[in-house]
Amino acid sequence: MKFCAECGSPVALRTPRDDHRERFVCTACDTIHYQNPRLIVGAIPEWEDGRILLCRRAIEPRHGLWTLPAGFMENGETTWQGAARETLEEANARVEIKDLYAMYNLAYINQVHLLFRAKLLDLDFSPGVESLEVELFKEEDIPWDTLAFRPVKFALQHYFTERKTGNFTLHTGDIEPPVRK
Repeated sequence: MKFCAECGSPVALRTPRDDHRERFVCTACDTIHYQNPRLIVGAIPEWEDGRILLCRRAIEPRHGLWTLPAGFMENGETTWQGAARETLEEANARVEIKDLYAMYNLAYINQVHLLFRAKLLDLDFSPGVESLEVELFKEEDIPWDTLAFRPVKFALQHYFTERKTGNFTLHTGDIEPPVRK
């Protein structure tokens, strides 16, 4: 951040009084500009026969890899609405959002991922502008080696294990930065 959104003057990184973190503070009007984590919301859309809808990404990051329909939550919407909207945008698919299934903290990139169980309402789906293709997958056909994001992989692994018993629980955790080789 270089300029104040309130008055347009330059900002400087400093620790405001009674705070413990550096923040961008306007050098003219003293407005403190807080930067908070972004929420990524998405769905695990399941069809009646147990197949899961995945999207192959047409955008970066991770172009060409598979993922669940998910993206940044927008202002003015709930997490459920965001997950349904992202599914519609990325797969032209309509879903009934059920319960929150997984919440992963990715503090190293300032994100929190929220994935919801969802019922796919019909088979009328197609790639949205951010997807190269969309497809329903049985568990044994999931392209595990070409999944775009670790939260998606972790959530799907738990999901398929728990689906065998029908007892779904909320999964939470902190995901550390990937190890670079």
